[in-house]
Amino acid sequence: MGISINRFPIYKVMSWFTKSNRKLHFKYAIPAALIGTILFAIGLAFGMEYKDKLYGNKFDWLDILATILGGLVGQILQIILIYIIYIII
Repeated sequence: MGISINRFPIYKVMSWFTKSNRKLHFKYAIPAALIGTILFAIGLAFGMEYKDKLYGNKFDWLDILATILGGLVGQILQIILIYIIYIII
């Protein structure tokens, strides 16, 4: 008996990601962490949220989470790239 797709659709689990501008937070954190580090992406996340607060929007922790997840992807890509360069040299 596996999990039925109708009983557990992925769009319900990931619905938080499609709201607001979280896709942009995720997308812009990947190159930031690829060039810098995940710490830079976290700083970028708080900077973007501070900008949102200055424009009258509320501080959103889910935007921070989306940026950190993008930073994690970028950091993993950076580690893979460094490993490939290490293997070649």
